[in-house]
Amino acid sequence: MDDKNLMEDILLLEKGVCDLFMHGTIESSTANVHNTFSSALTDALNMQDTLYTKMSAKGWYPSEQAEQSKISTVKQKFSAQ
Repeated sequence: MDDKNLMEDILLLEKGVCDLFMHGTIESSTANVHNTFSSALTDALNMQDTLYTKMSAKGWYPSEQAEQSKISTVKQKFSAQ
C-alpha cells in the first residue's frame, strides 16, 4: 500500500467519523451531550480539511474548475424555484 492509498483510506475513515458525530449532535438529548458531539464534530471536520489539503497539495485529490456557463445554469435553476 502506497502513501496515496493510505491517505485515501484515512480520509474515508475521517468522513465516516464526521458522519457519526453529526448524527450524534443532531440526535443528542441533552445540552451537554450535544455540546460534546458538536465539539468532536468540529475537531473531525478540521482533521478532514487538513487531510484534504495535504492530499490536494500532492495532486492526489484534484478538483476541477466549473465552467461559468454551468454555474449560471445551476443558479438560474434554483433561483427560479
